[in-house]
Amino acid sequence: FGCGTALVTPFMADGSIDEVALRALVEWQVGEGVHMVIPCGSTGEAVTLAPAEHRRVVEITVEQVNGRVPVIAGAGSNDTQRAIATSREMKAIGATHLLHVTPMYNKPPQRAMIAHFRAIADACDLPIVLYNVPARTVTDLLDDTVVELVRKYPDRIIAIKDASGDRSRVADHRMGIGREFCQLSGNDDMALGFMAMGGVGCISVTANVAPRLCAQFQAASLAGDTVRAHELNERLFPLHQALFTDASPGPVKYALTRVCDWLGEEVRLPLIPCSAESRR
Repeated sequence: FGCGTALVTPFMADGSIDEVALRALVEWQVGEGVHMVIPCGSTGEAVTLAPAEHRRVVEITVEQVNGRVPVIAGAGSNDTQRAIATSREMKAIGATHLLHVTPMYNKPPQRAMIAHFRAIADACDLPIVLYNVPARTVTDLLDDTVVELVRKYPDRIIAIKDASGDRSRVADHRMGIGREFCQLSGNDDMALGFMAMGGVGCISVTANVAPRLCAQFQAASLAGDTVRAHELNERLFPLHQALFTDASPGPVKYALTRVCDWLGEEVRLPLIPCSAESRR
């Protein structure tokens, strides 16, 4: 729980992974006080990484973290067998947790998503963080589905990154599962309200750019220091908004060039660098 950074994947001008910049980014994040790092998620452009590249990004992250904070490796796929194979590989290279997004494009119904996540949980014993982001996947992991999965695998499915935008789900999950279930906001701009409803952290895009402030915001929220939490939220809010003025992670990669001279803004097609308006 606390502040987790949904890490960008730095690329060289030729499109290859910038391993030096990735190590520097991970080291900076941990040094600034984030509580966990999440490579190869949506912000990390995982869908454009070849399997060997995916493995290498997580491998570098694990090496650089060196046990200081959890590494929650993206392992999701809309192919269940690929999700299982990736999960096993992430465990083999030292990830501490797995992030599993709902299957995209296939549009499985709720009973099929239960079967998908059950197959993954049965195949690999790393703790799983579910990831619900309907705006990207066109599938919505409903509350009853989450409750059923967690009740079946209470020691395996331990958390959710909820980017549905519906903060009432925090209370629904707490009533159906209990307070021990770890609920993490997937929306920086909604994290304050999410925490007030009972959430215990955020997997943050903004933390790439302002890791210390984001970690301090989460610490204040968890401590019940509402005055400090509001103060930090108001400092961060314009940045939260700016980072989504174009398709992510274009804006966050541009913003990183303004604070880290060792990191470029290259993204992979079908994304392109953010617009001039977004840069302003």
